[in-house]
Amino acid sequence: MEIDVYKYEGAGNDFVLIDNRARKFDPQKDLVARLCHRRFGIGADGLMLLEEDGETSFRMRYFNADGLEATMCGNGGRCIALFAEHLGIGGYHKRFRAVDGIHDAKVTTLGPDRGEIALGMNDVSTIEPYAKGSLLDTGSPHYVEFVDRVRDIDVVRQGRAIRYGSPLAEHGGANVNFVEFLAPDRIRIRTYERGVEDETLACGTGATACAIVAHALRSQHCNNFDIETAGGKLNVSFSVDNQGTYRNIQLSGPARRVFYGTIRTENFIENES
Repeated sequence: MEIDVYKYEGAGNDFVLIDNRARKFDPQKDLVARLCHRRFGIGADGLMLLEEDGETSFRMRYFNADGLEATMCGNGGRCIALFAEHLGIGGYHKRFRAVDGIHDAKVTTLGPDRGEIALGMNDVSTIEPYAKGSLLDTGSPHYVEFVDRVRDIDVVRQGRAIRYGSPLAEHGGANVNFVEFLAPDRIRIRTYERGVEDETLACGTGATACAIVAHALRSQHCNNFDIETAGGKLNVSFSVDNQGTYRNIQLSGPARRVFYGTIRTENFIENES
């Protein structure tokens, strides 16, 4: 079957996107994983389907590079909002459904193939201590640990040990973030992502988690953090109510259309010998 595919990236977090409003694409695990493979496929941290939704502009379905449908992806949410803009869906303000509920996105600047996107994230009310760091859920579960020099961290080895360590592994594991303070309102992060099972150049839900923990434990006067990742810069802002719940969370940063083309899905399915 021939199908149009698009590739987008947000701060180096890259995705295959498919307009699936006609439901022509069947996201079988092996096919999705093959499309995301960086040697045998297009290459991406994940794949997203834009589908019809009866109550919002569209529905976002996100699949990790391992082919499994996954939890929320923040940079993916920003990229799919730009994708929707390129498809002519909605105005500069878009509302869409994801696995963790309804999100609002705003296209703050727009060029031919790129834009700046601000994505509303869900409220966060719980931060739990775990090992040397903290656990919280920002649409996906995250572990956050502060370090002195994040560039010296073996993210894959240490991240994998935490992600698969007990008792965290028994509950599905978590993404693992290492954070270095650069200033009271500026942090540098590196993230090991489950489902990709490697370090990624950026992680939107991870950036959100790191900013919240940075506020809660280190910089309580600041509610707007500039975040440096290996793939680019993001910003996270929020408010905190009297009960300590983080509300009005905004994840902002760049998104870009890299290319688009047509593929035959049968070319990405291994034939058994």
